[in-house]
Amino acid sequence: MTSSQQQIQELLTEMDALFTDFYRWLAGQYDPVSGGFYYAQSSFEIDNFIPDIESTAQAFNILARSGLSDRLPEPMKQDLSAFFQKKQDPVTGYFLDTDENMRKDEVMVMRGLGYSTGALRRLGSAPLYPLPHEAQARPDYLRTPDTYVSWLKNVDLRNSWRGCDFMGTPNHHIARMEEAERKLFIAAGEAYFASIQDAETGLWGEGNRYIRISGTFKLSAFYTRFGLPLPNVDRIYHTILQCLREDEARDMCWIRNPIDLLGTFGHVLTIPQEELAEIIQITIGNMRKLLRADGGFSREIHQSPPAPNVAQVKEGEFYPYMPIPVPIGKGRIEGDMNAGTQALLIREFCHRLAGVDHQPLNPLTETFMQAIQAHY
Repeated sequence: MTSSQQQIQELLTEMDALFTDFYRWLAGQYDPVSGGFYYAQSSFEIDNFIPDIESTAQAFNILARSGLSDRLPEPMKQDLSAFFQKKQDPVTGYFLDTDENMRKDEVMVMRGLGYSTGALRRLGSAPLYPLPHEAQARPDYLRTPDTYVSWLKNVDLRNSWRGCDFMGTPNHHIARMEEAERKLFIAAGEAYFASIQDAETGLWGEGNRYIRISGTFKLSAFYTRFGLPLPNVDRIYHTILQCLREDEARDMCWIRNPIDLLGTFGHVLTIPQEELAEIIQITIGNMRKLLRADGGFSREIHQSPPAPNVAQVKEGEFYPYMPIPVPIGKGRIEGDMNAGTQALLIREFCHRLAGVDHQPLNPLTETFMQAIQAHY
């Protein structure tokens, strides 16, 4: 084992120490009355508020990733299933929280559907009512590859993170097309994206480097979904490395997205071991800044945002396609479910990049099981 490999092993152990009280925090977010999980401790204080779909699904994903989902007491599994089932609208088939603003945000509505059906499936349960018609009408802008590209050209990329995310919304429609037509649309999208990629950085859109890296991460889903190689990965890699070295990561997404993006092309680009050690070391330092006294992690460096579907915008930054806020916390310096989910993903991605077998955080996970047993 080289000195760099040894350093990486030590760093991964150091990262694990960040989760010492994480599972105690996670257990504290559970609400046995509703069967769901709250977003943050301050969520308990919101009048007439019950756990939301995303936080509960994210908590269940954490449990699955931690090797705990199959170990849950059977009554808890039943309560979780009932939680999601009660969220389903019998008329539309969608899974919706009580806040009316959620229904106005298409991204949140589709996430609610995906989160809920996925969780119910893993719990061995099912929706109570028929799901929305899966063959949704194709948007008018997808009449032809030309109209698709015209639509793409009108997407506002002054904030790469939001703009590139928006450009990915047609992907699920394209995936449903017949093969011959699908190839034409994929080729049109690939050609357009190549034409607007920054030749120097390998990134797309505008904004600070973390925002542009996050946008590139979002856009990479097009290439991953349709089996295409992400272009100019060497330039993207060097930009990520430069950004990690020089820029402040003030959002857990900004810590996770570069690591996740590296994982999408790590098989075609060899990362030198000494640089990988540096990347992991910087990542640990960034995560530590968001670790809170309660054992969880905050989404943002100065707070847990009260409405996680809306990022806090720094003065001078542009943020198009801003969704309507759906408050689920009080914006305190505290752990939140969104950040906790991403922190655990970062740990998993770093292990993969290092070629190290990824295992759940035993015995730390036992603190969750011990706390849950008190409810059942």
